[in-house]
Parts: sequence; structure tokens; C-alpha cells
Amino acid sequence: MTAPRDASRWLVDDLREDDRDAWADLHRGYLDFYEVSDPERVSPTVWTWLRDPGHDLECLVARAEPGAKPVGLAHYRPFPRPLAGTVACHLDDLYVEPQARGTGAVDALLGALQHRCGERGWTQVRWITREGNARARSTYDRLAKQTDLVTYELPV
Repeated sequence: MTAPRDASRWLVDDLREDDRDAWADLHRGYLDFYEVSDPERVSPTVWTWLRDPGHDLECLVARAEPGAKPVGLAHYRPFPRPLAGTVACHLDDLYVEPQARGTGAVDALLGALQHRCGERGWTQVRWITREGNARARSTYDRLAKQTDLVTYELPV
């Protein structure tokens, strides 16, 4: 049984070098959820991006206390919005380990990301999820507004 949802019980901060093993476990859970077939290739690449100060991709993590192992991650990056003449944030990946779901960790991650974006002058946080991801969508529906945008992919 999980504790009641309480975002204030979570500390959200930046990913650190010593978080690598915990991050890898979280990232693997995320990749498994989305049925990624080659996580042994993907995770090292993403870790390299996250540790490269010149790369746009960043990561926030949720912890129970300073120095504790992360229980959740949020990968995000800026993107230009030509229709609005602004920069916004694209939340690429959001994942919380199963034992911490429903405790407020997602609320804490999204709240910290929203705050960071405000500090940077980014105008919104945008993300996608699977239509059938009911548990996550119930949280997203509580915290954000669903748009009417339809996503397409064009293979290269």
C-alpha cells in the first residue's frame, strides 16, 4: 500500500553523477513500459546526453530526502513555439517507480518542472502519453489541460 498523495514529502532536484545506477533502473522501467526493444543501446546514449552540459536534454529526479536514491525522473528540453513566438518545455519522459506511485512524486516532479520553466521564461510544459495510460492520465487530467493536438510520426 502506498502513502497518500503529498507532493511536499518529495525533494526534487537535478540528476547527479552518483545517481547513475538508480537512474538506469528508473529509465529501464520507463523503456519497458513503452516496449523499447533495445534498452542496452538507448540508456547509455540518454545518460551521455544528460551528462553533457551542451545537450538540451535535462533531468529532474524525485527523492525522499537529500542524498536518497531517486524514485522518479523527468527528462525535459526546450522547444521553440513559432506560433506564439516563445520557448516552451517538452517533457519527453516521466516515470516513477511502482512503489512510489500515488504518493505525490509525479505532482512534485511536475510542480518543480513548472517552477523551473517559469524561472527560464518558458511558457508551458507539453507532453504526450499513450491513450490507454489511464493511471497517469488521471493525474495529468487533474494537473494539466488535455489539448486537441494529434501526433504523427514520419519515419526517416
